[in-house]
Amino acid sequence: MPPSRLKLHVLSSGSGGNASIVEDTETGDCIAIDCGICKRDFLVRSSECGVDLSRLRAILITHDHSDHVCGLGVVLRGLAKQGALPPIYADEAVQRASGAIRKLRGDFEFKPLEIDGDLAISTIGVHAFRTSHDAASSCGFRFDCGDDSIGFMTDTGIVTPQAHDSLDRCRVLAIESNHDERMLWNGEYPYYLKQRIASDSGHLSNEACTAEISKLLWDGLEEIVAMHISKNNNTFPLATGTIQAMLDELDHPARLCCGRESRAVSV
Repeated sequence: MPPSRLKLHVLSSGSGGNASIVEDTETGDCIAIDCGICKRDFLVRSSECGVDLSRLRAILITHDHSDHVCGLGVVLRGLAKQGALPPIYADEAVQRASGAIRKLRGDFEFKPLEIDGDLAISTIGVHAFRTSHDAASSCGFRFDCGDDSIGFMTDTGIVTPQAHDSLDRCRVLAIESNHDERMLWNGEYPYYLKQRIASDSGHLSNEACTAEISKLLWDGLEEIVAMHISKNNNTFPLATGTIQAMLDELDHPARLCCGRESRAVSV
């Protein structure tokens, strides 16, 4: 396998806030995914990961829910003070639905994001694919640079054929493993919320995440990141244990970790 060129830095992942960065390690150019955390955490964790935010070339928005966009304004203003003015790409339905985005459109550059379309941002190719979530619009991403690739999918109730195809033959997979089904249905959430989470427009369970990963295994898959792990309906050992049991059964050597809300994780 050729040496890896792309790195994924998960600054925060969970219902309390989401933000990640994809970096081309040869050029230092990078792309942010979502911005649902405060300015301090975004800046400090980026620095801890060795990311040079003066080389942030774009911010991509997956969907309009607040845990993915609520920090966008303060982070953009903080970046502007450092001389960084990356364009923000979001589906037009997301731009209309998000109050946080509507407040910023006169001050910062927003561009439409074409779902099932392709972008070239600096040296990184980006493909946006639709996900199934109860938002105005939602998507995941595939990033390609040279012979390297990262697949990124959170906040989806099912894996569509298009999403599966977009994630195929990636070296790094960051995939939602939101809840343990037994914990969800036996937990204290009201029934309507349990139904929402478990629905086709909700979130992937540990079991659904594992089933999808098993279909995406190939010799070049090196890193798996379990994302958006619920504080109330899951645990880190349950999420990783379900996936690792499958990897062990199929004798696949991919490394496994979890995205966390409290600290950054890089792969």
